[in-house]
Amino acid sequence: MKRITLVAVSLSIFFLSTRLARADETKPASLDDLKKLPITCFVPSYLPKGFKLKTAEINYDQGTDENGQSYKAPVYSIEWSDGKGTFSIESAAEGIGDRNIMETEDSEETEFQSPLFGRVYLIYTPKGSGDSGEKKEILTNWVEDEQMVADQAKSKTWHGELGRFHGFTGRKMTVAEFSKIVNSLHPIKGDAKTASAPPPLRVHPKIFDMIDCWLSDSESPVVTEINLDAVEMNKNEFDMDEVKPDGEWTRAPTPKPQDGGFMRYRVLGLKGNTYTVEYQENGGGTLTTDSKIEFVIDKRTIQRDGKPLTMRVLRVVSYKSK
Repeated sequence: MKRITLVAVSLSIFFLSTRLARADETKPASLDDLKKLPITCFVPSYLPKGFKLKTAEINYDQGTDENGQSYKAPVYSIEWSDGKGTFSIESAAEGIGDRNIMETEDSEETEFQSPLFGRVYLIYTPKGSGDSGEKKEILTNWVEDEQMVADQAKSKTWHGELGRFHGFTGRKMTVAEFSKIVNSLHPIKGDAKTASAPPPLRVHPKIFDMIDCWLSDSESPVVTEINLDAVEMNKNEFDMDEVKPDGEWTRAPTPKPQDGGFMRYRVLGLKGNTYTVEYQENGGGTLTTDSKIEFVIDKRTIQRDGKPLTMRVLRVVSYKSK
């Protein structure tokens, strides 16, 4: 399983050198206090029977940016418990590294798809037993909220914006129960319906360009299965730096950006592990093609150079051109 660090190297180096210790301003908080913060704080709409709010805290990260300007960034932590098991959330503004690391040989890694955060990596101990066995501890890697995604699209250097990273921890529960809690998370200022909102799918629009077909050709879909792990590594063809949010759309320029063309998609929904997206493409003129694509993100194993290779794939299950 590939662990990911969600902060650019230059960002981490800069803030590790300029970040001051977290201010001694940690204070107990209520859920109402979290609602007053300008950042996004998450709470679950589902908790196991007997779980109740145990603690909530507000802290402040302080430091200086590259221009010598001081900043004070609010972050939060929150925990629920039934006296035996716990589920907790912590947040960070910057300067993070891998979170899901356990110093034990009796651990195992997996991942699941979240409606709000996309692919979530986690590690748990003890290993084995699949989703049904109770785990001593479950840790996710950091995930980004939508504001952090928007902040990073504007700049690779943090300037005190309101986007945050969030990490989730479960103790004395199964992986299935833990995943159910994470999938029920929603902004505390919103409501539980947010948890089922279209997810912020983070893939390059060119993926759907390969599936779709231009008017001069006759048959779609062209490609029906795509190796997403290869796409992530092939940055020349799938440069995520050129992918920008555009309202509810995710957009990238066509190969000739001077012509004003674009490729863009928006997520219409997620049911189980089946996504539905609307994909549009414009070559720079007045005509915009439009299609509706349903697909699943799954794993499959093939032989590469005589050895088994397990990969994440996007597999088309339905296509409709408007």
